Amino acid sequence: MGTASSLVSPGEVIEDGYGGEGGEACEIPVEVKPKARLLRSSFRRGPRVIGASFKSTGSVDLEYAAEYERLRKEYEIFRVSKNNEISSMQKKESKLDEENKRLRAELQALQKTYQKILREKESALEAKYQAMERAATFEHDRDKVKRQFKIFRETKEKEIQDLLRAKRDLEAKLQQLQAQGIQVYDLNDSDSDDNQTTVTAAGTQCEYWSGGVLGSEPSMGSMMQLQQTFRGPEFAHSLIDVEGPFANVSRDDWDAAVASLLQVSPHVPQALWSNTVRCYLIFTQETKAELDVFIKKHSPVLRRMCEGLGHFYLNVCFPEENAASYAVERKQEIERSSVCVLLVKSTVTSSVVEDCEEAFVKNPDGHPLVLYLRTEEDHNLTGPTRQLLERVNAADKAAKVKVVDHSGSAEEGAELIYSQLEKVIKQELLAFDGADVDSKDSGIEEGREEDSGDVLWDLHDEQEQIESYQQARSSTTSQLGFQKYIDRLNDMIAAPPPTPPLLVSGGPGSGKSLLLSKWIEQLQKQSPNTLFLYHFVGRPLSTSSEPVLIIKRLTVKLLQHFWSISGLSMEPSKILEEFPRWLERLSARHQGNIIIIIDSIDQIQQAERHMKWLIDPLPVNVRVVVSVNVETCPQAWRLWPTLHLDPLSPREVRSVVNAECQSMDLKLTKDQEKKLERHCRSASTCNALYVTILARMMISIAGWSLEKSLEQCLQCQDTMSLYRLALKMMLNSLNTDREQHIMREILCLVCASHNGVSESEVLDLFPELELPVLSSLLYYLNRLCIVTLRCGLIRFQHLQAWEAVRLEFLGGGSSLASYREKLIQYFSQQLSQDRVTWRVADELPWLLQQQEDRTKLQLSLLNLFVSQNLYKRGHFSELLAYWQYVGKDKSSMATEYFDSLKHYEKSCESEDTMTKLANLYETLGRFLKDLGLPSQAVAPLQRSLEIRETALDPDHPSVARSLHQLAGVYVQWKKYGNAEQLYKQALEISENAYGAEHASVARELESLAMLYQKQNKYEQAEKLRKRSVKIRQKTARQKGHMYGFTLLRRRALQLEELTLGKDTADSAKTLNELGVLYYLQNNLDAAKMFLTRSLEMRQRVLGPDHPDCAQSLNNLAALHTERREYETSEDMYERALDIRKRALSPDHPSLAYTLKHLAMLYKRRGKLEKAVPLYELSLEIREKSFGPKHPSVATALVNLAVIYCQLKKHSDALPLYERALKVYEDSLGRSHPRVGETLKNLAVLSYEEGDFEKAAELYKRAMEIKEAEPSLVCGNAPSRHSSSGDTFSLRGPAPLPHAPR
Repeated sequence: MGTASSLVSPGEVIEDGYGGEGGEACEIPVEVKPKARLLRSSFRRGPRVIGASFKSTGSVDLEYAAEYERLRKEYEIFRVSKNNEISSMQKKESKLDEENKRLRAELQALQKTYQKILREKESALEAKYQAMERAATFEHDRDKVKRQFKIFRETKEKEIQDLLRAKRDLEAKLQQLQAQGIQVYDLNDSDSDDNQTTVTAAGTQCEYWSGGVLGSEPSMGSMMQLQQTFRGPEFAHSLIDVEGPFANVSRDDWDAAVASLLQVSPHVPQALWSNTVRCYLIFTQETKAELDVFIKKHSPVLRRMCEGLGHFYLNVCFPEENAASYAVERKQEIERSSVCVLLVKSTVTSSVVEDCEEAFVKNPDGHPLVLYLRTEEDHNLTGPTRQLLERVNAADKAAKVKVVDHSGSAEEGAELIYSQLEKVIKQELLAFDGADVDSKDSGIEEGREEDSGDVLWDLHDEQEQIESYQQARSSTTSQLGFQKYIDRLNDMIAAPPPTPPLLVSGGPGSGKSLLLSKWIEQLQKQSPNTLFLYHFVGRPLSTSSEPVLIIKRLTVKLLQHFWSISGLSMEPSKILEEFPRWLERLSARHQGNIIIIIDSIDQIQQAERHMKWLIDPLPVNVRVVVSVNVETCPQAWRLWPTLHLDPLSPREVRSVVNAECQSMDLKLTKDQEKKLERHCRSASTCNALYVTILARMMISIAGWSLEKSLEQCLQCQDTMSLYRLALKMMLNSLNTDREQHIMREILCLVCASHNGVSESEVLDLFPELELPVLSSLLYYLNRLCIVTLRCGLIRFQHLQAWEAVRLEFLGGGSSLASYREKLIQYFSQQLSQDRVTWRVADELPWLLQQQEDRTKLQLSLLNLFVSQNLYKRGHFSELLAYWQYVGKDKSSMATEYFDSLKHYEKSCESEDTMTKLANLYETLGRFLKDLGLPSQAVAPLQRSLEIRETALDPDHPSVARSLHQLAGVYVQWKKYGNAEQLYKQALEISENAYGAEHASVARELESLAMLYQKQNKYEQAEKLRKRSVKIRQKTARQKGHMYGFTLLRRRALQLEELTLGKDTADSAKTLNELGVLYYLQNNLDAAKMFLTRSLEMRQRVLGPDHPDCAQSLNNLAALHTERREYETSEDMYERALDIRKRALSPDHPSLAYTLKHLAMLYKRRGKLEKAVPLYELSLEIREKSFGPKHPSVATALVNLAVIYCQLKKHSDALPLYERALKVYEDSLGRSHPRVGETLKNLAVLSYEEGDFEKAAELYKRAMEIKEAEPSLVCGNAPSRHSSSGDTFSLRGPAPLPHAPR
């Protein structure tokens, strides 16, 4: 037995001998008889006796010890056995854990495999269903194509049989006529393909596609007939096919002719400087009575007429008593004047003589001139007057001075002056012959709208941009060393695509606008085939910084170069969204590069959000250049390739200052130059604007010495402080407090306005202000780079000038509201007088919005003429923004307009007011249609139609306009039957009113063609589109596209003056250019004379084997081809080819050019065997020049393949077609029109070889490409990669008779 001491105490840790976990011992009641008790029981028997024996007690202890030993041994045996069991169980546990982990890993792998198999199963099932759907669609399409091809084949075969019969009949008649000795004009003699039928080599007539744009010659491999077009270039860097057959003249000739036109042809007529008819009146005291009557009685009539047509009118005259003090201003005003009028009687003063010398003698052709001579019996001309009139008469070689000889009263004389000026303004300045310009809704306005189709266009925005470019280009007279930046820009532009936009960055006034304008000017001369689209952004919140108007303007400019601008949405969000797609589609039709330049793009409202298209990849032939202020450039744009403008160097600073000083005949001392150089060292004092203002301030402030001015200017450390100093110095230089007050008021009004104020508006606002004072004030403010005149409006030249005026005169802008109220009051008065000009519509709603006067803003918008003016000028987004600001949605806005129109209709009684009412209803209908509310647009359009039919006539052209607009609504509703009926009715009215070849007829034809295309009636659509193209081409020939033949005539006259000297190479070159320009005017006789003179002079001066002689021969050959003198043309082409073979390298482009046109002439005359080696040689030259994978090489391959087809060598043609197809697909993409043309050729070839399945497949793919092409322009244009339209139609050779000698 054990003792109690062998038990564990509470709290001790014990181990479970059975493999359990350890734990704490606890008190467990166990009944144990302790040894102490046994001992006590042994003493109870009696008292202990000393010396007694302990034997019984020891024996008990021994028994317990033996028992303890036995139990201990048993316990040890038990413990060891249990430990062994535990270790074996632990081993088994570890094995089981490992097995468990292995099984879990296998389970996870199986689960992943299961999921993967499940997904593959689902995707396989989906692919199966898609494949089944594609198979079903393919079967359907195949059956459809088979049916179409069968119908196509049967139809064309029948047509061919009919044509062959007609041909035999005509040949029989022709033989009869020739037997009678009658000469008959043969259609095959014509270069034009307009009246010919395209037939394949095997006799299968080919389907037509739409016609091409300017200068594209029929594609030899295209199985189609591209319409011949006006043979001249589209001026101002439009699509210029310099190799194509507009004139078949050489590339160098086209480049020289167009570049020279650009140098001498301004975009804006100089007679109308800055959108203002400026009438400069020169008078004496004897004729002051006529002048007073004219200004008081007749001048307001002329002003109203001009403002009704969107122009300003201003009388400019300087009284004799103070004319001498305004010498500089008088000279400037004469240069700017639109028309000069001299009123004289018997005597003249020195100032009158000076003005007459400047206007009538030195530059008699600069502007129209009117001479009013008051004659009386008792008054004879004095000597100076007689001499002056003699000089005027001698200078008037062309008899352009309009003389008014009058002997009656002053009132009658003023009436005669008015009549003459009215005629000059209408006919010479505004180019309206006898138009009723007093009416706001006259035919003039309709004609303008008609020219642009349904796209509404603001000429003021366009003129503002043109003038911004011209002013930026001429902003400094010195060379700032920008050539290094221009070279870098050229390198960046020439980088291989894809190219992100290029960033031109710099501080304010660093010269970014100047650099871009100089670069544009240089590239226009060097690359006339490049299309430039530029936009100069003005100050924030102005019209030029409105993003929707910017993108719309760029889109319309882009579309204008492709004959048609229809199809452009007016919805602001869609305009921004669709611009990248327009850019991509139209870039594919342009032969050269397209460069878009946006200056100060960071000033556009929310530029990053509205210019998202800049982040997208650009088309390969499109480059975008934008300029930004380095401080305000968006962060995302900083990663683009950047050209940063550095501060001016000391040498450039001296150059600017010296140039300004020399203009005033001043010179700085060396000490002053050193001071200036030490000052202009920091970044803020070394920019171009700062240095220019500083130089002009030193020399322009009256009453201050040069030294004093320099000391004051050197205290300014940045452009802003310099501007503020300039304002103070300008105020101090004025004579009276009244003049100072007027200057301050004018600048504050310009600052408070939307787009600026005009000179005539300033004179209205300040009746006591005389024009000479205003002219002088504006002259000096312009000299100091503070203000400028742009589109007839006084504006700030730079954003910093606007900020300086705001800080100096307006207390940081706190006083703006009072000046806006002045302008609101002024324009509201004009509104109340029923004078809704473009200025009222531009300024009044904007000013009311800035003043947060929603009630008055809504009232101004409900003036129907305000909204009509904004809408018709394309300010759709602006009008919509005003209504949103008022808090009206589209439907409630439409209701408000309709109620206002009903109210206005009650006051309409006369025919004139009913016509205006019809125009208002039409405008409202178009506005609602553009807003996407066709259901609400029908009612006003229908009402407009009813009024016009009742008030005018059912066959009036205005009725056709109403029908056209109403049909457009039905097209939106997809009610094509109703739309077709209305379009046909409008077409009939237009044909009856204008004739069958008017632009209005072309517009209706285009609309009908688009309608038929939506209904998949492609054959009917194609016929109408071809007819429309022919009409537009003919009208373009008559009036000249874009800027007209007047530019050509003016340039031709200038060149003729250069050819009057001795025989020189330069004179011969000028004669050659004259021949080209006269060719553009369709004056073939004059062209032949000048080209022949050029050839003869070159042969005398340079020798008969000089390459320039080949150039003249080439051009003369083209001219003889135009006149169907084919034998002479062939002889000259052969001579030119012989010279170029000997003088030029074998791979020279001019040699390939002559080869091409001689081969075309051989083909035209049926000499196919002679044409083949020329086409083969042309192919070799192109492969050497461009490489084997260039689209131009593919075009040459197609040309050669067509010749082989015409010679029945189909096996030789097939590999050429296939190679051309691969090159086109690799370089232009699988969906390009050139790919479609080649596929159609291959389809016809496969059909002729008997492989009908392959032919159907190829034809189907070609039709898919054709249907995918958007109907953007009147006909498909050649690719930008094409070889300039040098391919032609595949047809059987039609031998032409030799032209009689």
